[in-house]
Amino acid sequence: MTLTLHNSMSRSDEAFHPSEGDEVRVYACGPTIYAHAHIGNFRSFAVYDLFHRCLAWKGWTPKFVLNLTDVDDKTIRGAREAGVGLREFTEPFETAFRSDLETLGFRPFTAMPRATEHVDEMIAWIERLEANGLAYPADDGSVYFRISAFDAYGALSGNRADGETGRSRIDADEYEKDDIRDFVLWKAAKEEDRAVGAVWDSPWGEGRPGWHLECSVLSCTELGETLDVHLGGEDLLFPHHENEIAQSEGATGRTFSRFWLHTKHLRVEGRKMAKSLGNTYTIEDLLEKGYRPSSIRHLLLSAHYRKELNFTFDGLEASARAVQRLLGLDRRLEELDTQEGATDAGLDTLAETALADFEAALDDDLNSSEALSALFVFLSGVNGALDEVGGGPVSPSARQAAQNALHRMDEIFGLLPLARAETTAGDDLADWVESKLAERKAAREAKEWARADAIRDEITDRGIILEDTPQGTRWSVGG
Repeated sequence: MTLTLHNSMSRSDEAFHPSEGDEVRVYACGPTIYAHAHIGNFRSFAVYDLFHRCLAWKGWTPKFVLNLTDVDDKTIRGAREAGVGLREFTEPFETAFRSDLETLGFRPFTAMPRATEHVDEMIAWIERLEANGLAYPADDGSVYFRISAFDAYGALSGNRADGETGRSRIDADEYEKDDIRDFVLWKAAKEEDRAVGAVWDSPWGEGRPGWHLECSVLSCTELGETLDVHLGGEDLLFPHHENEIAQSEGATGRTFSRFWLHTKHLRVEGRKMAKSLGNTYTIEDLLEKGYRPSSIRHLLLSAHYRKELNFTFDGLEASARAVQRLLGLDRRLEELDTQEGATDAGLDTLAETALADFEAALDDDLNSSEALSALFVFLSGVNGALDEVGGGPVSPSARQAAQNALHRMDEIFGLLPLARAETTAGDDLADWVESKLAERKAAREAKEWARADAIRDEITDRGIILEDTPQGTRWSVGG
């Protein structure tokens, strides 16, 4: 099957193949580490991980780079207000971000470069643009990109920044420039920059790189001058990505990225996320409220990346139940009795159909919603088939086919490893649950239904999920 992606540059769906061999060079805009990343950020980051996994699932080798913006107006302002140096201010937020990635089960990126580690390369890049007639210094020591000299400006967004709408969205800074449309490549040092150590020497005087330039240089340094895919949120399309193209292609003369993918915004309980509304939740906030990483991950991936995601607490509860259903099937298959010559219960056919439908959904522009649907149709089908044969035995090959299909699909969503880790209970809790289940079993055998129900309620009040099966009662820690 062929992976098809919606390319923001062409505004159409295009078949995707790596440009060279099996390696896929991908760059994604990462966080500005001046605060803890929130769930709006993680909507994009979860899509990055989905794409990362999909590329590997298809048999390619992803070379996937995510940048860390550690010098810009926000980080400098934060460091100044905290009374510390830039590195001291940003480092805790980087540590927290890396921890959140691990908590949610993200694949490791090939590289996560900091902007401050590549300032020399950024200076050299500006010099290339100067030599090509695309950059000019201002009297104060800042350097600007001359948009009028780059004819292709606006190809991605359709916005040449020559109308009032474009003007209103161009960088608002206090530096001198020839044209209001031009954007800064190098910012002359100010007192607040010097106060936190955000100053570097350059041919134009002391200063620091512009935000747009950072992504161009980091991506090309790590991946080469033409990317296979560039990812980011829809809010970055203009002017950030448009400016990246201008300063990258203006320096190299080569196509900057073959494909551009943009993720739609996230809303919280149907409302725009905003600090004033108190709904800019971090991963830590959600964990403190008792929600599990697998539930957060499931919800973040539940909608197609080009459709708006409504992040709700009811949705997190539903995601917790969905993950427990997956874990329940995983355990049921693991514990299933097998016997050579026994029925296949239709598991082979269910597995084959599910994998075909699942891959078709992925190939349709990473349609995670449809892929999840294929996974849960498979889950219901397998449980129904096993119920019909009384829970087994089935042939070993049939069980293996079902297990392989389940695990193969979960390679994309990464839910089962998180769920297994989350449901590993302590010995004391396990002993308590098992003793209560024994009491409940005795009550049911004695037909003391009210007592059996009361014991069940006592167990579930502790956050334990029970599943009565022909082989007995299974339990797990809920989300």
